[in-house]
This record gives sequence, structure tokens and C-alpha cells, in this order.
Amino acid sequence: MTQWFEDESLWVDTYPYMFSPARIAAAEAEVEPLLRLVGGEPQSVLDLCCGPGRFAVPLAQRGFQVTGVDRTAFFLDKAQERAAAEDVEVEWVQADMRTFARSGTYDLALSMFTSFGYFDNKDEDLKVLRNIHRSLRPGGALVMDVVGKELVAAKFESARSRKHADGSVVIDRREVFDDWTRVRMEWTIIKGDAIRVYSIDHTIYSGQELRDRFTAAGFADVKLYGSIDGAPYNREAERLIVVGRKPAL
Repeated sequence: MTQWFEDESLWVDTYPYMFSPARIAAAEAEVEPLLRLVGGEPQSVLDLCCGPGRFAVPLAQRGFQVTGVDRTAFFLDKAQERAAAEDVEVEWVQADMRTFARSGTYDLALSMFTSFGYFDNKDEDLKVLRNIHRSLRPGGALVMDVVGKELVAAKFESARSRKHADGSVVIDRREVFDDWTRVRMEWTIIKGDAIRVYSIDHTIYSGQELRDRFTAAGFADVKLYGSIDGAPYNREAERLIVVGRKPAL
């Protein structure tokens, strides 16, 4: 059975709304605080579920060796175009995050923009974390950026609509299900006479739940933040940022 994230047309049609020029540019400004969170200057970086290369390209511009991994060919094409425009080298790999692993290769791994928790079977999330742990060198760090369950509970909207500059309208309906462990979003995109509807669902983790997952996968010194700038994870948090390290030898 095909799962929602395997539908290439979903990513093609939602791309202008998920990855606006402003959102892509914002990632460039987030690279410096992200590096401060982990400390030091990593030589090799894994950007898992890299999308159109929002982080991979600016990291490569800093001289790091970067591998961008995504299962969606459309995103990798966009990422390659961006890397070529900026005249930087990035290794792009089309692969599923449940299977990608390279033992002891990277100093830093990224999982950004809630690209974790897609799978109905939550044990597969733990498999992804173990793959990342395996791919890191001793002392290497994983930075994960998601919408935490606490933020969903505090700011939940069952429906909202947005009109965009091109005249299109996006209606986003949401529901929490599976005992408050998953959220489903139904996107209706109206552009002219065309109407397209897509359903997206993923697991939502609280800070403690995600910390426990990191620990179960072998990470140590797991810390939670409320923004990429290192703010506390509290009622004023913007995101849930989790940083964990593979223990040094």
C-alpha cells in the first residue's frame, strides 16, 4: 500500500507553499545559531530529508562536506539546481531515511522542518534514529527540529485558510488522533478551476517522549530547546529542537 509521502505529486503541488523564497532564505540565517548549539566546526554533515537543500547548500558554502538525502526526486532536482546556482558541491542521495546509514561517517546530522515521525509504525522512528546514530562519528551530534506535542496542544487550530500572491487558496484542516500521538492535515489547494486535496499525517512527540527516543537509540547528553537560537523549551517556545550526541570513545 502506498503511503502518503510516496506521492510525488503532493510534494510538487505543495512546494510553493511549504518552501517559499522567504523560508529558504531563513535557513541561511539559521545555520550560524545551529552550529553554536552543537559547538565546533563539523567537517562532514548529513542533512536527512534535505528537501530542496535549504540547509545543505549554505552548509556547503561554508566549506563543509555535505550529504543531502531525500526519497523525493523532485526535491533533489530543486536542491541540485540551487547548489549549481551557488556553485557548491553537495552529494545528493535518493534514499529512504529508514534504510540510509553510513557507519561512522558524519560529525553532524540534521533532521529539520518536522521531517521525522512520518510512519504509522512508531518503531520505524526508532530505526531512523539508530541509523543516524550509526552514521555519526563518536562525539558527533544530531539536531532535530519538529513541532512538539506541547506546541500543538497550546496552539491547535482545526482549520485555517491562506490566500497567496498568485491568487491560490490553501485550506488546511487538522485533527489529532491515535490517542493524541498523531496529527492529520488535509490540504485543499484551490487555484483557478483546479482543486487538489492531499492528506498528510505524522506522529507528534512531546519533549520528554523525543528525549526518550533519542536515549533508546544510543544518544547521550540529550538537550531540548525552544528555538534554533537555544531558547528554553517552555510556554514561549517556537519549535522543539532536540540535540543529542553519540558518546565519544
